[in-house]
Amino acid sequence: MLGPFAVFLRGYIENPGMVASVIPSSRVTIDAMLERVDWKSCKLFVEYGPGVGTFCPPILDRLPPGGQLLVIDTNPRFIEYLNETIDDGRFHAVLGSAADVEKYVQQLGHEKADYVLSGLPFSSLPDEVATAIAKATQRVIRPGGAFLTYQFRPTAKELTEEYFDRIETGFVWRNIPPCLLVWGWKEPVEAS
Repeated sequence: MLGPFAVFLRGYIENPGMVASVIPSSRVTIDAMLERVDWKSCKLFVEYGPGVGTFCPPILDRLPPGGQLLVIDTNPRFIEYLNETIDDGRFHAVLGSAADVEKYVQQLGHEKADYVLSGLPFSSLPDEVATAIAKATQRVIRPGGAFLTYQFRPTAKELTEEYFDRIETGFVWRNIPPCLLVWGWKEPVEAS
């Protein structure tokens, strides 16, 4: 069996437009990206483009016992690798498009997701696909939840600003290449 880096590199070579980087994210990036999540109340965490699962173990380590992690990727090699290497009943890997996230969330028995994390290379996606993903993400996240992106270009930030109520940003230098972190929050609905 190929190791995770070999699988990741092969996925990048086969389809560079769908894999954001030739090197998986650093531990510093993972910790910075996940630190704003309210793990105690997280029932469903979704990740787009998990690759070889760099974020999966840290998410599962933080997720409460009743929570679930749904990952969506268009690369069958990545989905197969994840299913072979992650043995956790809370983990669900789907081969498909992030634009169909609402369908996959409902198939797991949820109405909404608490958080959606994306490392998708929005700058290399066709505009209509990027917009469809952003709109579906905004609809599927519960009030009080967030859309989390880590990117090397500002495209995901611009899309997040367009569809989410409040934006927070950060930057991680200790990543190859350095990356922009964005949290797009869907504000809770105030009772009248």
